[in-house]
Amino acid sequence: MVSTVNRTDAASSADLSQQLLVAMPGKVSGNLANTVIYVCEHTEHGALGLVINRPTDITVGDLLKRIDLDLSLEIGPVQNAPVFFGGPVQTDRGFVLHAPAGGYSSSIQLGDVALTTSRDVLQDVAHGRGPAMLLITLGYAGWGAGQLESEMSQNAWLNVAANTDILFNTPSENRYEAALAQLGIDPLMLAGDAGHA
Repeated sequence: MVSTVNRTDAASSADLSQQLLVAMPGKVSGNLANTVIYVCEHTEHGALGLVINRPTDITVGDLLKRIDLDLSLEIGPVQNAPVFFGGPVQTDRGFVLHAPAGGYSSSIQLGDVALTTSRDVLQDVAHGRGPAMLLITLGYAGWGAGQLESEMSQNAWLNVAANTDILFNTPSENRYEAALAQLGIDPLMLAGDAGHA
């Protein structure tokens, strides 16, 4: 059974780490409209998350070549996987969400997955020895102290516990619906302009 966190409880406990945030129509605009965000860290100082449903036209192979990593023949189909727009902050910096965690030099363990920002994970990917499941983003979504809690209280986001199936196995175009389905919500039930015909 999938556990969900009530938005009010989550906001008051100030920890949405390892949750998925689903942007509500009409409440979240700009770069983060219609996104699903995996929250890597949420503390009293703010939050950091990665958009997981917005692929770019850059492939993993393209990215590895851009940072001067030679691709091994063993890299396999991961070279054609998309790199994702992770959010509007530091869009020139790469973030790798992966499982299993491995022994990389700059990793943070996040339950069943890890977040790595060091080049060594990409070197392993280029040589066909990378993590079995991975999602690479450029940039991240960030919130200052109290900002995400404020947005949650304004019903800008729904949250649900993340799982590796949505993060790595569900096609990116279906992740929004898959996250909502865990809450028993049909996307057609959500209206961006409530009260208007």
